[in-house]
Amino acid sequence: MILVSAALIAADARFDKLTPVRSTLATGLAPVYWLGNAPYRFSDWFSGLFVSREDLQGENEELKARMLILERRALKYAALASENNELRRLLNSSEVLDDRVIVGEVVGVSPDPFSHEIIINKGHSDGVTTGQAVLDAEGLMGQIVQTSQFTSRVLLVSDSSHAVPVEVVRNGLRSVLLGNGEVNQLDLVHVPDTADIREGDTLVSSGLGGRFPRGYPVAEVSQITKEPGEPFVTIRARPMARLNQSRLVLVVFQPESRERRESAEPQTTEEEAN
Repeated sequence: MILVSAALIAADARFDKLTPVRSTLATGLAPVYWLGNAPYRFSDWFSGLFVSREDLQGENEELKARMLILERRALKYAALASENNELRRLLNSSEVLDDRVIVGEVVGVSPDPFSHEIIINKGHSDGVTTGQAVLDAEGLMGQIVQTSQFTSRVLLVSDSSHAVPVEVVRNGLRSVLLGNGEVNQLDLVHVPDTADIREGDTLVSSGLGGRFPRGYPVAEVSQITKEPGEPFVTIRARPMARLNQSRLVLVVFQPESRERRESAEPQTTEEEAN
């Protein structure tokens, strides 16, 4: 018996002849292994049937807390992504402007339902003065009407007291775009019924009056109504800027206004210095 065992060990070590036999034996012993582990599996399954209500509630609360944390992180990341995209659009817009601009943030909205105004976090300390144009990444939003040391009030183009001299990009036709109190609609006035204007035409600031720089997108013609016998047509336009959505804005400094400001500042002569 000893000799047989030694021969088997030598044959397995040197010639690897018993591998198929070992595999067959392992396959045959698999049910034995399963039966040996069955009591532990059964006890684990049986104990799971009698989990206490307190344990389930605790686990449920823990999962809810984790879910809230993950949802908050997802919302934060979404907000950061949205802000990043808005900054990119603003940077792209500022690259095509000939004037110097600064980026401001909307920090307040007028509570008066009949006044379309916002408040931005730029003021005297940033060099902002009344009359400056304010844009978002899409188009003209309005103008500065009041400033303080650190904030400014912006009158939106949709306000009923606001007017912008504009021209049609396609043919240079000039007119005036008025706010009517509707945030998504403006009125193009004093357009004769014989004028060459179409739905979809882009309206940009004409620069007349010196208030707004020329060439900034303002609105797109959305509806034209011609009444028989009337000398003028009724034209509605949709603002290009997202008046009630944009959070970041551009405040425009025109080169002429900077030169006027510098020339208006008192100059100190050598005699006064001495």
